Amino acid sequence: MTTRDTVLAAAQRLLTTDPTASMAQIATAAGVGRATVHRHFASREDLLHEIGRRSLDRWAATLVEAEVTDVIASADPERIRACIEEILGRFVIDAHELGIALTDPTVLNAADLHERATALFADEVALYAAAQAAGVLRSDVPARWLGHSVYGLLVAARDALVAGDIARNDAQALVRSTFLEGGAAR
Repeated sequence: MTTRDTVLAAAQRLLTTDPTASMAQIATAAGVGRATVHRHFASREDLLHEIGRRSLDRWAATLVEAEVTDVIASADPERIRACIEEILGRFVIDAHELGIALTDPTVLNAADLHERATALFADEVALYAAAQAAGVLRSDVPARWLGHSVYGLLVAARDALVAGDIARNDAQALVRSTFLEGGAAR
């Protein structure tokens, strides 16, 4: 692992539990000096931007690896449900590892990250719309609402994990059941 990767990993862990952590605290968590952190990231905003970029990379990879486009085209309720279960499980892991990216204003307001997140959200929402059409998810709410609900569940899972309210091993099942049972077709 490079020093840059070490700093990023430490920042991701620390900022998930302490979103206000300073660059000095991040350096300490990474086991390096502040100057080393600043050699890789000129500012806290640059560091957060990189974490945001990485979180979007993971989101994109999850959608590709789960073959969302093919699953949507299949219109097969079983494949669609299995795909949703798979992506929710991966999203929970990512929310725990890259949780700061879900709520940090620096990440949310960066134009390039926002544009990419909007495109990824549209891809994800297309899956929920296909799930509605296939009778997997309820159709009396907008598909975008279902997407926003997933986002809310991920923030809740991250916060519950940080607070110690749920076990890490239970987080995926809790998010899956809350979404799939709460959003189930009626």
